Amino acid sequence: TTVEFVLVLPLIVLVLVACLEVAALARARVVVVAAAREGARVAATHPDPAEAVDAVRLALGEPMGAVARVSVSRPHVVGRPASVEVAVRQRLTGPFLDSFSVVLTGRSTMRVER
Repeated sequence: TTVEFVLVLPLIVLVLVACLEVAALARARVVVVAAAREGARVAATHPDPAEAVDAVRLALGEPMGAVARVSVSRPHVVGRPASVEVAVRQRLTGPFLDSFSVVLTGRSTMRVER
């Protein structure tokens, strides 16, 4: 039984690390989508696209906000859709995975209110 345990233990640790990595990526994706939604809300209510970009960076927080690519499309016609797209490159943090990265994107659209 000891030999079997020694053979199976690395696989269990590998599965555990993979689950933690997937959970961290899922959390980061939720943050990116929420930031895009916040940016679209600001873009729909304010005419300056720079305010929407600032809202996205503030919603993302310090490490992700500084490296995020934010694209704002806002027409000046009330009722037309304003959209915000956010892309963040997230590095994996697990052992032997730190050379890999994933691009997380979020997009949100809201109608211009004023």
